[in-house]
Amino acid sequence: MSMAAPTAEAQLAGLAPDADNHADVVVVGAGPSGSSAAYWLARSGLDVALVEKSTFPREKVCGDGLTPRGTRALVDMGIDVSESNGWLHNRGLRVIGGGQRLHLDWPELTSFPPFGLVRPRADLDAMLAQQAQSAGARLYQNVSVTEPILDASGRVVGVSGKTKAKDVVRFHAPLVLTCEGVSGKLAQRLDVHRNDKRPLGVAVRRYYRSPKSDDDYLESWLELWDGKPNQSDLLPGYGWIFGMGDGTVNAGLGVLNSSTGFQKTDYRSLLTRWLDNTPQEWGLREENATCPTRGAALPMGFNRTPHYLRGLLLVGDSGGSVNPFNGEGIPYAMESGKFAAEAAVAALAVPAGSRREAALHAYPQRMADEWGAYYRLGGVFVKLIGNPKVMQACTRHGLPHPALMRFVLKLLANLTDPRSASDRDVSDRVIDVLTRLTPAVR
Repeated sequence: MSMAAPTAEAQLAGLAPDADNHADVVVVGAGPSGSSAAYWLARSGLDVALVEKSTFPREKVCGDGLTPRGTRALVDMGIDVSESNGWLHNRGLRVIGGGQRLHLDWPELTSFPPFGLVRPRADLDAMLAQQAQSAGARLYQNVSVTEPILDASGRVVGVSGKTKAKDVVRFHAPLVLTCEGVSGKLAQRLDVHRNDKRPLGVAVRRYYRSPKSDDDYLESWLELWDGKPNQSDLLPGYGWIFGMGDGTVNAGLGVLNSSTGFQKTDYRSLLTRWLDNTPQEWGLREENATCPTRGAALPMGFNRTPHYLRGLLLVGDSGGSVNPFNGEGIPYAMESGKFAAEAAVAALAVPAGSRREAALHAYPQRMADEWGAYYRLGGVFVKLIGNPKVMQACTRHGLPHPALMRFVLKLLANLTDPRSASDRDVSDRVIDVLTRLTPAVR
């Protein structure tokens, strides 16, 4: 077959127009879930095509703060998370609400590092994609995947995409991982749509020059007032201010779909109104903003399932893996990438057929085993705090009790030692009982 001369865009992607490219696994999307999956797949010796619609570095809407769970996921991938490598470490969470200000250090656990991290997503995603490449994955940038390629039985055997110059390119593989994020376009083409009954959040954020930049705590605001408390309305959401260590902060807020203000609120205006009531000396004002306000959806609690069907695995945000308790997505994206990679490696080690399918179905089962009950519990939590009066009562009566709040921190951040650990404390065991008594969401 004759091929046209490559355009500049196709050359950037490393592809020729109308080319058919083959791999053991195609991973669509090079965010944290895709790069994690590609890394673990390539580490296992598989030929991996990692297809990304943008060019690194690229910006993503995120709070940029990681709990120790995110730290662990990065360390597992061999990422240098030292401060000398540009990471800002944090000791824990500062919680503000109900007239209280409480500092909660991350718990000391055998399963997680004792610190969290802050890093702009533009840096983080580029670093993870590079790590996947270093492991042997082939990264193709500036290629937008448009549709799955199906065989006669309707099984996914690849994807078709286009470069920015509209050159058509195709990738063929026995397995495809969709790591596209909240849109889940490939999943939708197989009629796997978002479940509106499960949690969804919307977050907006903006960077400001601020003297709070070197803060060694992540700061969470559980009440947002449009003016002074008791003299104005309680706003529908909760906010954060994370120091970036470079003279700026990431300030943002999230609103859950259980809130009466969901989809009825101008979120950008909401963020400005809240920050205009913070102390002037913090600098969180229009003249100190370094970028526009940007927003994104947070797909929570497995709100798109099944996580595997017909040769396609849904990974990270594509499968709604964001923690409904705290809106954290990066560690769950990276961990689900590893789970999917392990299932794919096991599946490709056996011939196509029933044994391969059994290995692939181990992936959704692993997701359910790891987080299904916890996410079901999180769905109840989301419904409760969607009521501003419940949220206000919890804040006012909970924050004055540090021991209770340390338990809540463990629960919300999903930071407990496993049952096999010898030094599990009472809170670990209570959280374990709560999740074991809760039916798993699938």
